[in-house]
Amino acid sequence: MDMSNAMDVIIRKSFPNATIVTDRFHVQQLVSDAVQEIRVAYRREALKEENEAIKKSRAEKKIYHPEVYKNGDTKKQLLARSRYLLFKPTTKWSEQQQERAKILFQELPQLEHAHNISMMFRSFYENSKSIIDAKQKLNNWYEKIDNEKMESFYLPAETIRLYETTILNYFVNRSTNASAESFNAKLKGFRALVRGVRDKKFFLFRIAKLYG
Repeated sequence: MDMSNAMDVIIRKSFPNATIVTDRFHVQQLVSDAVQEIRVAYRREALKEENEAIKKSRAEKKIYHPEVYKNGDTKKQLLARSRYLLFKPTTKWSEQQQERAKILFQELPQLEHAHNISMMFRSFYENSKSIIDAKQKLNNWYEKIDNEKMESFYLPAETIRLYETTILNYFVNRSTNASAESFNAKLKGFRALVRGVRDKKFFLFRIAKLYG
């Protein structure tokens, strides 16, 4: 399940003997959001710098020419186009993403640290063989955040500590609700495509025919 308190109450009441697993997707999203927070903050700063430079150029009656990196991106574009590569491990980057990441991390090393911390957390899920092994890797992750003083990760780390028991339950059977989340996304997409639902019975009939 996700981290909804309402859902937690329902599950504990309806299935008192169930082992609760906090879903991996929702936990990883907390960490990924922390990385994106840093990227967005830098992008806002870049926008502010560009606006100031444009004003200065106009005051001096000059044409503004932004600095362009060797891949053709301006600083603003570099930060906007780096969104998806920051979700991925380096092994899954395309050649274009590798080039962009190299420039990004040279210019903004804090983003590289943030990406490394995010990938370290991903590794905790992918490479742990047992609850004990996972607990050790998680402790190492907490320690890295403290040592590098990455404030953006303090809140996700605190949340993960609070849900640690149910997060570690994942390593019993590696249970996940990924298939349910995927199907839910398809339903939402189809509902948006048909612009809402008027006839529920007909909608469910179409869903059954398409996905049944």
